Amino acid sequence: MDQAAGSKAKAIPINVDTLYEKHKTVYVRSVTGFFNNWRWAMVFFTQALFYGLCWLEWGGRQAVLFHIVERKFYIFGLVFWPQDVIYLAILLVISAYGLFLVTAVGGRLFCGYACPQTVYTEILLWIERKIEGERPARMKLDAQPMNPRKLRLKLIKHSLWLVIALWTGITFVGYFTPIKDLLAAIAAFDLGPWEAFWILFYAAFLYLMAGFLREQVCKYMCPYARFQGVMFDPDTLIISYDPERGEPRGLRKKGSAATAQPLGDCVDCSICVQVCPTGIDIRNGLQLECIACAACVDACDQVMDKVGSPRGLIRYSTENALAKHYTAKDMFAHLLRARTLLYTSILLAIIFAAVWSLTHRVPLKVDVLRDRSTLSREADDGRIENVFRLHISNTDEAKHSYVISVSGIDGIDIVGERLVEVPSASSTTVALSARVEPGAGKKGSNQIFFDIRAEGDDEIAVREKASFFLP
Repeated sequence: MDQAAGSKAKAIPINVDTLYEKHKTVYVRSVTGFFNNWRWAMVFFTQALFYGLCWLEWGGRQAVLFHIVERKFYIFGLVFWPQDVIYLAILLVISAYGLFLVTAVGGRLFCGYACPQTVYTEILLWIERKIEGERPARMKLDAQPMNPRKLRLKLIKHSLWLVIALWTGITFVGYFTPIKDLLAAIAAFDLGPWEAFWILFYAAFLYLMAGFLREQVCKYMCPYARFQGVMFDPDTLIISYDPERGEPRGLRKKGSAATAQPLGDCVDCSICVQVCPTGIDIRNGLQLECIACAACVDACDQVMDKVGSPRGLIRYSTENALAKHYTAKDMFAHLLRARTLLYTSILLAIIFAAVWSLTHRVPLKVDVLRDRSTLSREADDGRIENVFRLHISNTDEAKHSYVISVSGIDGIDIVGERLVEVPSASSTTVALSARVEPGAGKKGSNQIFFDIRAEGDDEIAVREKASFFLP
Protein backbone atom coordinates (compact mmCIF):
# COMPACT_ATOMS: atom_id res chain seq x y z
CA MET A 1 0.00 0.00 0.00
CA ASP A 2 2.78 2.39 0.99
CA GLN A 3 4.78 1.42 -2.07
CA ALA A 4 1.79 2.11 -4.30
CA ALA A 5 1.28 5.50 -2.69
CA GLY A 6 4.96 6.24 -3.02
CA SER A 7 4.97 5.29 -6.67
CA LYS A 8 2.13 7.69 -7.35
CA ALA A 9 3.81 10.58 -5.47
CA LYS A 10 5.20 13.22 -7.76
CA ALA A 11 8.59 14.90 -7.24
CA ILE A 12 8.27 18.59 -6.51
CA PRO A 13 10.51 20.53 -8.91
CA ILE A 14 12.85 23.07 -7.35
CA ASN A 15 13.34 26.33 -9.19
CA VAL A 16 16.95 27.31 -8.66
CA ASP A 17 16.16 30.89 -9.68
CA THR A 18 14.06 31.27 -6.53
CA LEU A 19 17.00 30.25 -4.33
CA TYR A 20 19.71 32.44 -5.79
CA GLU A 21 19.53 35.94 -7.16
CA LYS A 22 20.62 36.09 -10.76
CA HIS A 23 23.70 38.23 -11.24
CA LYS A 24 23.09 41.49 -13.02
CA THR A 25 25.96 43.21 -14.79
CA VAL A 26 26.90 46.49 -13.15
CA TYR A 27 27.54 49.15 -15.78
CA VAL A 28 29.43 51.83 -13.90
CA ARG A 29 28.94 55.40 -15.02
CA SER A 30 32.01 57.62 -15.12
CA VAL A 31 32.23 60.45 -12.62
CA THR A 32 34.54 63.39 -11.96
CA GLY A 33 35.21 65.27 -8.78
CA PHE A 34 37.42 65.66 -5.73
CA PHE A 35 37.30 62.06 -4.51
CA ASN A 36 37.61 60.63 -8.00
CA ASN A 37 40.83 62.63 -8.43
CA TRP A 38 42.16 61.19 -5.17
CA ARG A 39 41.23 57.69 -6.25
CA TRP A 40 43.12 58.06 -9.54
CA ALA A 41 46.06 59.62 -7.71
CA MET A 42 46.25 56.44 -5.61
CA VAL A 43 46.01 54.32 -8.77
CA PHE A 44 49.00 56.16 -10.28
CA PHE A 45 50.95 56.05 -7.02
CA THR A 46 50.43 52.34 -6.28
CA GLN A 47 51.11 51.25 -9.85
CA ALA A 48 54.19 53.45 -10.24
CA LEU A 49 55.45 51.85 -7.04
CA PHE A 50 54.61 48.30 -8.14
CA TYR A 51 55.78 48.49 -11.76
CA GLY A 52 58.79 50.71 -11.12
CA LEU A 53 60.32 49.43 -7.89
CA CYS A 54 61.65 46.23 -9.44
CA TRP A 55 63.71 48.29 -11.93
CA LEU A 56 65.59 50.29 -9.31
CA GLU A 57 69.25 49.42 -8.81
CA TRP A 58 71.08 49.40 -5.49
CA GLY A 59 74.78 48.57 -5.22
CA GLY A 60 74.85 46.75 -8.54
CA ARG A 61 71.78 44.63 -7.85
CA GLN A 62 68.01 44.94 -7.90
CA ALA A 63 66.96 47.22 -5.05
CA VAL A 64 63.97 45.12 -3.98
CA LEU A 65 64.34 41.40 -4.61
CA PHE A 66 62.94 38.44 -2.70
CA HIS A 67 65.39 35.88 -3.99
CA ILE A 68 63.86 32.51 -3.15
CA VAL A 69 66.71 30.47 -4.67
CA GLU A 70 69.38 32.25 -2.65
CA ARG A 71 67.03 32.49 0.37
CA LYS A 72 67.73 36.19 0.74
CA PHE A 73 65.43 39.20 0.73
CA TYR A 74 67.05 42.40 -0.54
CA ILE A 75 65.31 45.66 0.37
CA PHE A 76 67.58 48.54 -0.65
CA GLY A 77 70.51 48.44 1.80
CA LEU A 78 69.05 45.68 3.97
CA VAL A 79 69.56 41.97 3.46
CA PHE A 80 67.21 39.61 5.28
CA TRP A 81 67.85 35.91 5.76
CA PRO A 82 65.47 33.10 6.83
CA GLN A 83 66.57 33.74 10.43
CA ASP A 84 65.03 37.23 10.14
CA VAL A 85 61.49 35.88 9.79
CA ILE A 86 60.60 37.87 12.93
CA TYR A 87 60.64 41.02 10.80
CA LEU A 88 58.04 39.49 8.48
CA ALA A 89 55.85 38.82 11.52
CA ILE A 90 56.34 42.42 12.68
CA LEU A 91 55.42 43.71 9.21
CA LEU A 92 52.20 41.68 9.25
CA VAL A 93 51.31 42.98 12.72
CA ILE A 94 51.96 46.58 11.61
CA SER A 95 49.79 46.05 8.53
CA ALA A 96 46.99 44.56 10.64
CA TYR A 97 46.99 47.38 13.18
CA GLY A 98 47.27 49.95 10.41
CA LEU A 99 44.19 48.44 8.79
CA PHE A 100 42.34 48.42 12.13
CA LEU A 101 43.18 52.08 12.70
CA VAL A 102 42.15 53.19 9.20
CA THR A 103 38.90 51.22 9.48
CA ALA A 104 38.05 52.59 12.93
CA VAL A 105 38.62 56.14 11.69
CA GLY A 106 37.39 56.11 8.09
CA GLY A 107 35.74 52.79 7.35
CA ARG A 108 36.77 50.95 4.18
CA LEU A 109 39.09 53.65 2.86
CA PHE A 110 41.67 51.03 1.92
CA CYS A 111 39.06 49.22 -0.20
CA GLY A 112 38.00 52.37 -2.01
CA TYR A 113 41.42 53.80 -2.79
CA ALA A 114 44.30 51.31 -2.49
CA CYS A 115 42.95 47.75 -2.68
CA PRO A 116 44.42 45.93 -5.73
CA GLN A 117 40.94 44.76 -6.69
CA THR A 118 39.71 48.36 -6.82
CA VAL A 119 42.85 49.66 -8.54
CA TYR A 120 42.90 47.10 -11.35
CA THR A 121 39.14 47.26 -11.80
CA GLU A 122 39.51 51.03 -12.33
CA ILE A 123 42.27 50.46 -14.89
CA LEU A 124 40.39 47.81 -16.87
CA LEU A 125 37.15 49.79 -16.64
CA TRP A 126 38.93 52.87 -18.00
CA ILE A 127 40.06 50.80 -21.02
CA GLU A 128 36.51 49.50 -21.44
CA ARG A 129 35.11 53.05 -21.49
CA LYS A 130 37.68 54.22 -24.03
CA ILE A 131 36.87 51.37 -26.42
CA GLU A 132 33.18 50.68 -25.92
CA GLY A 133 31.98 54.08 -24.75
CA GLU A 134 30.11 55.34 -21.71
CA ARG A 135 27.47 53.47 -19.73
CA PRO A 136 24.55 53.72 -22.22
CA ALA A 137 26.80 52.73 -25.13
CA ARG A 138 28.15 49.68 -23.27
CA MET A 139 24.67 48.57 -22.27
CA LYS A 140 23.47 48.93 -25.87
CA LEU A 141 26.52 47.08 -27.22
CA ASP A 142 26.07 44.12 -24.87
CA ALA A 143 22.37 43.88 -25.75
CA GLN A 144 23.18 43.56 -29.46
CA PRO A 145 23.74 40.19 -31.14
CA MET A 146 27.31 39.49 -32.17
CA ASN A 147 28.32 41.45 -35.27
CA PRO A 148 31.65 42.55 -36.81
CA ARG A 149 31.74 45.85 -34.89
CA LYS A 150 30.97 44.22 -31.55
CA LEU A 151 33.50 41.46 -32.19
CA ARG A 152 36.19 44.01 -33.10
CA LEU A 153 35.58 46.12 -29.99
CA LYS A 154 35.52 43.09 -27.69
CA LEU A 155 38.73 41.70 -29.20
CA ILE A 156 40.56 45.01 -28.77
CA LYS A 157 39.35 45.38 -25.19
CA HIS A 158 40.24 41.86 -24.09
CA SER A 159 43.59 42.00 -25.88
CA LEU A 160 44.53 45.13 -23.92
CA TRP A 161 43.28 43.54 -20.70
CA LEU A 162 45.47 40.49 -21.36
CA VAL A 163 48.52 42.65 -22.11
CA ILE A 164 48.12 44.47 -18.79
CA ALA A 165 47.47 41.19 -16.97
CA LEU A 166 50.56 39.51 -18.44
CA TRP A 167 52.81 42.48 -17.76
CA THR A 168 51.52 42.58 -14.20
CA GLY A 169 52.28 38.88 -13.83
CA ILE A 170 55.80 39.40 -15.19
CA THR A 171 56.35 42.31 -12.80
CA PHE A 172 55.11 40.24 -9.86
CA VAL A 173 57.50 37.38 -10.63
CA GLY A 174 60.23 40.00 -11.22
CA TYR A 175 60.33 40.59 -7.47
CA PHE A 176 61.33 36.96 -6.90
CA THR A 177 63.50 36.39 -9.98
CA PRO A 178 65.65 39.35 -11.11
CA ILE A 179 63.48 41.22 -13.61
CA LYS A 180 66.23 41.59 -16.22
CA ASP A 181 67.07 37.88 -16.08
CA LEU A 182 63.37 37.07 -16.27
CA LEU A 183 62.83 39.16 -19.41
CA ALA A 184 65.95 37.65 -21.02
CA ALA A 185 64.62 34.16 -20.26
CA ILE A 186 61.22 35.04 -21.77
CA ALA A 187 62.87 36.45 -24.90
CA ALA A 188 64.98 33.28 -25.26
CA PHE A 189 61.98 30.98 -24.59
CA ASP A 190 63.93 29.57 -21.66
CA LEU A 191 61.50 30.33 -18.85
CA GLY A 192 61.51 27.99 -15.87
CA PRO A 193 58.32 26.07 -15.02
CA TRP A 194 57.67 27.91 -11.76
CA GLU A 195 58.20 31.34 -13.27
CA ALA A 196 55.87 30.45 -16.16
CA PHE A 197 53.24 29.11 -13.78
CA TRP A 198 53.17 32.18 -11.54
CA ILE A 199 53.18 34.65 -14.44
CA LEU A 200 50.21 32.92 -16.05
CA PHE A 201 48.43 32.32 -12.74
CA TYR A 202 48.77 35.93 -11.60
CA ALA A 203 47.77 37.24 -15.04
CA ALA A 204 44.71 34.98 -15.20
CA PHE A 205 43.76 35.95 -11.66
CA LEU A 206 43.88 39.67 -12.49
CA TYR A 207 42.06 39.19 -15.82
CA LEU A 208 39.26 37.23 -14.16
CA MET A 209 38.87 39.26 -10.95
CA ALA A 210 39.19 42.79 -12.34
CA GLY A 211 37.73 42.11 -15.76
CA PHE A 212 34.72 39.93 -15.03
CA LEU A 213 33.98 39.39 -11.33
CA ARG A 214 34.65 42.96 -10.20
CA GLU A 215 32.02 43.87 -7.60
CA GLN A 216 31.36 40.18 -6.86
CA VAL A 217 34.82 39.96 -5.28
CA CYS A 218 33.95 42.82 -2.93
CA LYS A 219 30.48 41.48 -2.16
CA TYR A 220 31.02 37.76 -1.82
CA MET A 221 34.72 36.84 -1.75
CA CYS A 222 36.48 39.54 0.29
CA PRO A 223 36.62 38.59 4.00
CA TYR A 224 37.23 42.23 4.96
CA ALA A 225 33.64 43.08 4.03
CA ARG A 226 32.43 40.47 6.51
CA PHE A 227 34.35 41.52 9.60
CA GLN A 228 34.44 45.28 9.01
CA GLY A 229 31.28 45.65 11.09
CA VAL A 230 33.04 44.74 14.32
CA MET A 231 35.57 47.53 13.74
CA PHE A 232 32.94 50.19 13.08
CA ASP A 233 31.26 52.25 15.77
CA PRO A 234 28.85 55.22 15.66
CA ASP A 235 31.80 57.63 15.35
CA THR A 236 33.42 55.93 12.33
CA LEU A 237 33.49 58.01 9.16
CA ILE A 238 31.34 56.33 6.51
CA ILE A 239 29.64 57.32 3.26
CA SER A 240 26.29 58.61 4.52
CA TYR A 241 23.05 59.78 2.95
CA ASP A 242 21.25 62.46 4.98
CA PRO A 243 17.59 61.34 5.01
CA GLU A 244 16.40 64.36 7.00
CA ARG A 245 17.56 66.60 4.21
CA GLY A 246 16.89 64.33 1.26
CA GLU A 247 13.45 62.86 1.98
CA PRO A 248 10.90 62.77 0.53
CA ARG A 249 12.52 62.37 -2.86
CA GLY A 250 11.33 64.02 -6.02
CA LEU A 251 12.25 66.35 -8.85
CA ARG A 252 12.85 69.98 -7.99
CA LYS A 253 13.26 72.90 -10.30
CA LYS A 254 16.61 74.60 -10.36
CA GLY A 255 16.78 77.57 -8.01
CA SER A 256 13.56 76.78 -6.13
CA ALA A 257 13.71 77.06 -2.38
CA ALA A 258 13.61 73.88 -0.33
CA THR A 259 10.65 75.22 1.67
CA ALA A 260 8.59 76.01 -1.42
CA GLN A 261 7.50 72.41 -1.86
CA PRO A 262 7.18 69.39 0.46
CA LEU A 263 10.15 67.63 -1.13
CA GLY A 264 13.66 66.96 0.07
CA ASP A 265 16.85 67.78 -1.76
CA CYS A 266 17.13 64.30 -3.34
CA VAL A 267 15.78 64.55 -6.88
CA ASP A 268 15.75 60.73 -7.21
CA CYS A 269 17.96 60.81 -10.30
CA SER A 270 19.64 57.47 -9.32
CA ILE A 271 23.03 58.73 -10.54
CA CYS A 272 24.50 57.76 -7.17
CA VAL A 273 23.52 54.16 -7.99
CA GLN A 274 24.85 54.34 -11.55
CA VAL A 275 28.34 55.47 -10.46
CA CYS A 276 28.64 52.91 -7.64
CA PRO A 277 31.16 50.20 -8.58
CA THR A 278 29.27 47.63 -6.50
CA GLY A 279 25.83 48.71 -7.74
CA ILE A 280 24.24 49.55 -4.38
CA ASP A 281 21.94 52.40 -3.41
CA ILE A 282 23.63 54.35 -0.62
CA ARG A 283 20.29 55.93 0.23
CA ASN A 284 19.29 52.62 1.82
CA GLY A 285 21.93 53.13 4.51
CA LEU A 286 25.32 51.56 5.21
CA GLN A 287 25.79 48.21 3.47
CA LEU A 288 28.68 45.77 3.59
CA GLU A 289 29.06 46.12 -0.22
CA CYS A 290 30.02 49.79 0.14
CA ILE A 291 33.77 50.19 -0.43
CA ALA A 292 33.87 53.88 0.59
CA CYS A 293 35.13 55.04 -2.81
CA ALA A 294 32.94 58.20 -2.56
CA ALA A 295 31.96 58.07 -6.24
CA CYS A 296 28.37 58.72 -5.11
CA VAL A 297 29.54 61.79 -3.19
CA ASP A 298 31.09 63.34 -6.30
CA ALA A 299 28.03 62.47 -8.41
CA CYS A 300 25.54 63.83 -5.89
CA ASP A 301 27.50 67.06 -5.40
CA GLN A 302 27.36 67.68 -9.14
CA VAL A 303 23.60 67.13 -9.17
CA MET A 304 23.17 69.47 -6.19
CA ASP A 305 25.14 72.13 -8.06
CA LYS A 306 22.82 71.79 -11.05
CA VAL A 307 19.58 72.08 -9.03
CA GLY A 308 20.92 74.88 -6.84
CA SER A 309 21.00 72.97 -3.55
CA PRO A 310 23.95 72.87 -1.15
CA ARG A 311 26.44 70.04 -1.47
CA GLY A 312 26.71 67.27 1.09
CA LEU A 313 23.46 65.36 0.72
CA ILE A 314 25.73 62.31 0.43
CA ARG A 315 28.97 62.85 2.29
CA TYR A 316 31.57 61.39 4.62
CA SER A 317 29.94 61.50 8.05
CA THR A 318 29.24 59.36 11.10
CA GLU A 319 26.08 57.87 12.57
CA ASN A 320 26.34 60.13 15.60
CA ALA A 321 27.02 63.19 13.46
CA LEU A 322 23.82 62.60 11.46
CA ALA A 323 21.70 61.77 14.49
CA LYS A 324 23.02 64.55 16.76
CA HIS A 325 23.73 67.13 14.04
CA TYR A 326 27.41 67.51 14.81
CA THR A 327 29.39 70.26 13.19
CA ALA A 328 32.49 69.28 11.24
CA LYS A 329 34.64 70.27 14.22
CA ASP A 330 32.59 68.13 16.61
CA MET A 331 32.65 65.18 14.24
CA PHE A 332 36.42 65.20 13.85
CA ALA A 333 36.85 65.69 17.60
CA HIS A 334 35.01 62.41 18.15
CA LEU A 335 37.47 60.61 15.90
CA LEU A 336 40.01 60.86 18.75
CA ARG A 337 38.39 58.28 21.01
CA ALA A 338 39.61 55.34 23.09
CA ARG A 339 39.66 52.84 20.22
CA THR A 340 41.59 55.00 17.76
CA LEU A 341 44.01 56.21 20.44
CA LEU A 342 44.68 52.61 21.50
CA TYR A 343 45.29 51.47 17.92
CA THR A 344 47.55 54.47 17.29
CA SER A 345 49.58 53.87 20.45
CA ILE A 346 50.09 50.18 19.72
CA LEU A 347 50.94 50.89 16.09
CA LEU A 348 53.49 53.58 16.95
CA ALA A 349 55.05 51.38 19.64
CA ILE A 350 55.48 48.47 17.22
CA ILE A 351 56.88 50.72 14.49
CA PHE A 352 59.33 52.34 16.92
CA ALA A 353 60.48 48.92 18.18
CA ALA A 354 60.91 47.64 14.62
CA VAL A 355 62.90 50.69 13.52
CA TRP A 356 65.09 50.51 16.63
CA SER A 357 65.71 46.80 16.02
CA LEU A 358 66.62 47.39 12.36
CA THR A 359 68.99 50.27 13.14
CA HIS A 360 70.72 48.24 15.88
CA ARG A 361 70.75 44.97 13.96
CA VAL A 362 74.18 43.34 13.81
CA PRO A 363 74.85 42.31 10.17
CA LEU A 364 76.41 39.04 11.25
CA LYS A 365 74.85 35.66 12.04
CA VAL A 366 76.70 32.65 13.39
CA ASP A 367 75.56 29.07 13.96
CA VAL A 368 77.83 26.70 15.88
CA LEU A 369 77.48 23.01 15.07
CA ARG A 370 79.30 20.29 16.97
CA ASP A 371 80.80 17.28 15.20
CA ARG A 372 78.43 14.61 16.53
CA SER A 373 80.46 11.67 15.24
CA THR A 374 83.12 12.22 17.91
CA LEU A 375 82.32 13.98 21.19
CA SER A 376 85.97 14.38 22.12
CA ARG A 377 89.37 12.91 21.35
CA GLU A 378 92.97 13.14 22.49
CA ALA A 379 95.13 15.22 20.16
CA ASP A 380 98.78 14.57 19.26
CA ASP A 381 99.96 17.07 21.88
CA GLY A 382 98.06 15.31 24.67
CA ARG A 383 95.28 17.87 24.94
CA ILE A 384 91.55 17.10 24.61
CA GLU A 385 90.06 18.19 21.30
CA ASN A 386 86.47 18.92 20.23
CA VAL A 387 85.61 19.61 16.59
CA PHE A 388 83.13 22.35 15.59
CA ARG A 389 81.72 23.82 12.40
CA LEU A 390 80.89 27.54 12.35
CA HIS A 391 78.38 28.73 9.76
CA ILE A 392 79.09 32.47 9.37
CA SER A 393 76.63 34.68 7.45
CA ASN A 394 77.62 38.20 6.44
CA THR A 395 74.33 40.12 6.02
CA ASP A 396 76.10 43.38 5.25
CA GLU A 397 76.49 44.96 1.81
CA ALA A 398 80.30 45.02 2.23
CA LYS A 399 82.69 42.09 2.62
CA HIS A 400 84.24 41.54 6.04
CA SER A 401 87.07 39.60 7.60
CA TYR A 402 86.09 38.02 10.91
CA VAL A 403 88.38 37.13 13.82
CA ILE A 404 87.37 34.00 15.73
CA SER A 405 88.26 33.40 19.36
CA VAL A 406 87.03 31.05 22.09
CA SER A 407 86.69 31.34 25.87
CA GLY A 408 84.98 29.67 28.83
CA ILE A 409 87.63 27.18 29.98
CA ASP A 410 91.08 28.10 31.23
CA GLY A 411 93.66 27.59 28.52
CA ILE A 412 91.20 26.78 25.74
CA ASP A 413 92.58 27.51 22.33
CA ILE A 414 91.62 27.22 18.67
CA VAL A 415 93.39 24.99 16.21
CA GLY A 416 92.54 26.01 12.68
CA GLU A 417 91.44 29.19 10.93
CA ARG A 418 91.15 32.28 13.15
CA LEU A 419 90.56 34.81 10.37
CA VAL A 420 87.80 34.21 7.83
CA GLU A 421 86.84 36.49 4.93
CA VAL A 422 83.19 36.43 3.86
CA PRO A 423 81.91 38.37 0.79
CA SER A 424 78.95 40.71 1.05
CA ALA A 425 75.54 39.08 1.58
CA SER A 426 77.14 35.65 1.65
CA SER A 427 77.89 32.86 4.06
CA THR A 428 80.65 30.34 4.62
CA THR A 429 81.29 27.34 6.85
CA VAL A 430 84.50 27.02 8.83
CA ALA A 431 85.75 23.77 10.44
CA LEU A 432 87.95 24.23 13.49
CA SER A 433 89.03 22.46 16.64
CA ALA A 434 89.16 23.68 20.22
CA ARG A 435 91.70 22.11 22.65
CA VAL A 436 92.20 22.21 26.41
CA GLU A 437 94.39 20.46 28.94
CA PRO A 438 92.82 17.26 30.33
CA GLY A 439 92.23 18.70 33.79
CA ALA A 440 91.19 22.21 32.75
CA GLY A 441 87.45 21.64 33.28
CA LYS A 442 84.94 19.29 34.83
CA LYS A 443 84.12 15.92 33.36
CA GLY A 444 81.26 15.95 30.89
CA SER A 445 79.84 19.06 29.27
CA ASN A 446 81.47 22.48 29.82
CA GLN A 447 80.00 25.72 28.50
CA ILE A 448 82.24 27.71 26.17
CA PHE A 449 81.77 30.80 23.99
CA PHE A 450 82.84 31.53 20.44
CA ASP A 451 83.42 35.24 19.77
CA ILE A 452 83.30 36.35 16.12
CA ARG A 453 84.26 39.96 15.47
CA ALA A 454 84.65 41.92 12.23
CA GLU A 455 88.22 43.05 11.75
CA GLY A 456 88.37 46.83 12.14
CA ASP A 457 84.78 47.18 13.38
CA ASP A 458 84.15 46.15 16.98
CA GLU A 459 80.43 46.91 16.68
CA ILE A 460 79.95 43.93 14.37
CA ALA A 461 80.45 41.13 16.84
CA VAL A 462 78.53 38.03 17.91
CA ARG A 463 78.98 35.67 20.86
CA GLU A 464 77.60 32.15 20.51
CA LYS A 465 77.36 29.48 23.20
CA ALA A 466 78.61 25.94 22.69
CA SER A 467 79.53 22.98 24.85
CA PHE A 468 82.95 21.36 25.24
CA PHE A 469 82.98 17.72 26.28
CA LEU A 470 85.71 16.35 28.56
CA PRO A 471 85.91 12.56 29.10
